[in-house]
Amino acid sequence: MLQPTTLTTGDAQALLRAVPLDVLVVAAYGLILPPAVLAWPAHGCINIHASKLPRWRGAAPIARAIQAGDTVTAATIMQMDEGLDTGPVIECVDVAIAPRETAGSLHDKLAAAGARAIVAVLVRLARDGALEATAQPAAGVTYAAKIGRADTEIQWSQSADAIDRQVRAFDPVPGASTRLGGEAVKVWRAQPLATTHASAAGTVIASGKDGIDVACGRGALRLEEVQPASGRRMSAPAFAAGRDVTPGAHFGAPVGPGPNL
Repeated sequence: MLQPTTLTTGDAQALLRAVPLDVLVVAAYGLILPPAVLAWPAHGCINIHASKLPRWRGAAPIARAIQAGDTVTAATIMQMDEGLDTGPVIECVDVAIAPRETAGSLHDKLAAAGARAIVAVLVRLARDGALEATAQPAAGVTYAAKIGRADTEIQWSQSADAIDRQVRAFDPVPGASTRLGGEAVKVWRAQPLATTHASAAGTVIASGKDGIDVACGRGALRLEEVQPASGRRMSAPAFAAGRDVTPGAHFGAPVGPGPNL
């Protein structure tokens, strides 16, 4: 087995080219392949990408699709070129994004669809000796930027629906985060509530057996499962009981009253 630590040096590329190869399948590889590697296999390099290209090219297509509220994505098999997920599409299998989808559950659906698709593509290549591919359209290009720490911080001035999507987009990693007083808290499960209120965004407006209801810029979010920085995941009611979280408590930084729309 060849496991070069880099693909950019002449020695590494010479080592690879010494091995005859029909096709190279790439999945979950975070770097752009150099031209010498792209030209190595007789039929080039094929990538399994977790989006409906050209939407969500880049590092975090699953999370960004959920965060944006997309209702469908895809497992796309593409011929790799020197760009970032810009190569022509060989196969595209649509995958529905369920209303309560998390990044974890969508990842599993896409992995299964991608596995079936790449097998079918390789069978077709073996049978026909070539693969047809269609250039990606110029319209509809978006980029799924790598998730940074700032992305995970809940901004309570956003709508409850937007924060709910953020929570689901970052489950199971890295998790959507906020603070209660001086304590960091991750939110793992929540439900948006279509309710009006006159409270500042981030203010607890109710706390009971069903969860902790927090005012948002539009509507409210019911926290159902959370995790304090020094503890394990727990139900929001248990968290509230242990810290005496009552109406008037505040998550995040004060931002003034929400628009109550």
